[in-house]
Amino acid sequence: MPGNPNSVENLPPATPAAPLRLVVADDNPVVRAGLTALLSGRADITVVAQATNGREACEAALRHAPDVVLLDVRMPDVDGISALPYLVGLAPVMMLTYSHEPETIREAVRLGAGGYLVHGEFDADQLVRAVRDIGEGRVHFTTTAAGVLLSRPGVRATAHECDELTDNSSPILPKPLSRLQSPVGQSLPSPRSRFQLSGREAEIMDLIASGMNNQQIAATCFITEKTVKNHINHIFTKLHSTSRSQAAAKWLGVA
Repeated sequence: MPGNPNSVENLPPATPAAPLRLVVADDNPVVRAGLTALLSGRADITVVAQATNGREACEAALRHAPDVVLLDVRMPDVDGISALPYLVGLAPVMMLTYSHEPETIREAVRLGAGGYLVHGEFDADQLVRAVRDIGEGRVHFTTTAAGVLLSRPGVRATAHECDELTDNSSPILPKPLSRLQSPVGQSLPSPRSRFQLSGREAEIMDLIASGMNNQQIAATCFITEKTVKNHINHIFTKLHSTSRSQAAAKWLGVA
């Protein structure tokens, strides 16, 4: 007798979900390459374009219709905040940046960013989870950004106004922030404590990651270039790195 056409063995195989398509916008080539390599290594994520400023990000979003745009704040020509109002009309946007100033975070959220991740407050797996959340319509913030949003004047957090959060220890947020996931970096130590850098070493590592050379760092910190070199040698030892790019990638969490 012929088999039942509705039986399980006769059903066609399930079609795998299409991978999330990302545009990565950051003017730092180390960060851009690290993010692209990290995220493209996941079966359900692919980076379809890279951009070095807000203008290129907008052009890439128009051309590729991505599912998520990862957007830095400080970029030449057109910065991330300036490009954000246009980009959010094309795709969900997650800010992924070193900028942690409260006014920048609030402005990004006001303009429609679905997430705000500060470098150094997440690891690779947490970044991937955040990208998936944004792609599925959930917002996501790391500790610094979440703290800024919770400290806004006039915020009233009452249980009847809010949705339940995934982490019961997290503060309750009023709508529309009540869909906030538990902060990505909540259980992750800061880069300074994770790598045991001193305050000055952490400051210099921030400047290295931002692309400054030794002369610029010396001028910024009001120290000699020889002192900068000594600090960098100590930093490389603590980060188990042999180059500025390798150290920056580890410091930014994209290694």
